[in-house]
Amino acid sequence: MTVFQTWDMDFALEHLPELLDAFVQFTLVATVLGSILAAVLGLLFAIIRRVRVPVLAPVVTVIVEFVRSTPIPIQLFFVFYGFPTIPGIGFNISAMTAGVLVLGVHYACYYAEVYRAGIESVPKGQWEACTALSIAPRYQWQRVVLPQAIRNVLPSLGNYVISMFKETPFLYVIGVTEMVTVAVTQIGGDAFRYTEVVTLAGLIFLAASYPAAVAMRKLEMRLGHA
Repeated sequence: MTVFQTWDMDFALEHLPELLDAFVQFTLVATVLGSILAAVLGLLFAIIRRVRVPVLAPVVTVIVEFVRSTPIPIQLFFVFYGFPTIPGIGFNISAMTAGVLVLGVHYACYYAEVYRAGIESVPKGQWEACTALSIAPRYQWQRVVLPQAIRNVLPSLGNYVISMFKETPFLYVIGVTEMVTVAVTQIGGDAFRYTEVVTLAGLIFLAASYPAAVAMRKLEMRLGHA
């Protein structure tokens, strides 16, 4: 039978509110909080590496390379199940907290590279002008460098937010009942029907991510990146 022959609209409509609830409570919240963490931490990483802070810069470089070279499910598993067992420093955290931390730190390592590119795009003459005018490093970063750098990389940062959003289903590894987990393991597993709920989950992802992708494209054009 084809998908259309086996589609049960009543079943789909019955479970749509449950999927939307999981989407708002877990998928959307994890994306928003993870994106905020990634944006702040990624900028901090980029600045530390740019100014070559002693000790911290090499440590950040190792962290960035390690995190970017390992998959999110492994990181989730280690942080939620492994980290609490480390003698002396381990402590228990909720699955949702672990998910936000992993997504935030993971994407912070990519954000850091985006920020670095934005910082390097600031014309050398402006750096020299700040030095010639004896502008304090703090104000040089706040008022000259970062406003230009962030403006240049906004579309790229937005695209990473969309990527993070689409990777929230990995949170199933640590038992977060985000939308896809609800669709597959709870609704689908109980009713032995997967077509309707998995399709709805995909459509919800599409409905949320496509407008964001279009908005990022328009932003790129407005900022002269396309």
